[in-house]
Formats: sequence, C-alpha cells, structure tokens
Amino acid sequence: MINWKVLDNVPMLLYILALKTLLLCLGFAGVKIYQGKKIEEALKREQAEKRKLAEQTQGLIDHLKED
Repeated sequence: MINWKVLDNVPMLLYILALKTLLLCLGFAGVKIYQGKKIEEALKREQAEKRKLAEQTQGLIDHLKED
C-alpha cells in the first residue's frame, strides 16, 4: 500500500532542491568572477612591468645615441 501523505512533502523537497542548486550556481559564479579578477590583475601587473622595461630600454638607447 502506498503512503499518500509522503507525497505532500514533494513540493517542499523540490523547492529545497531548487534553492540548493541556485546557491551552488551562485557560488561557482562568484568563484569564477574572483578568479577572473585575479588573473586580470596579474596581467595588468605584467603589462606594466613590460611597459616600464621598454621605457628603460628606450631611455638607454636614447642616452647612447646622444653620446
């Protein structure tokens, strides 16, 4: 015999499952955003270092041309 009272809890269980799924998705999205910002910062730092090195090199070349 089937206990029909158990089926009364199914909608609540589906809501809980949907909420859990939503929280997991938001958590993963947050981690991806954090990682993206971290990588972007590292890339900006690297580009700034390259730009600084290029300016120093150009300054040395200009200094040698003056002599």
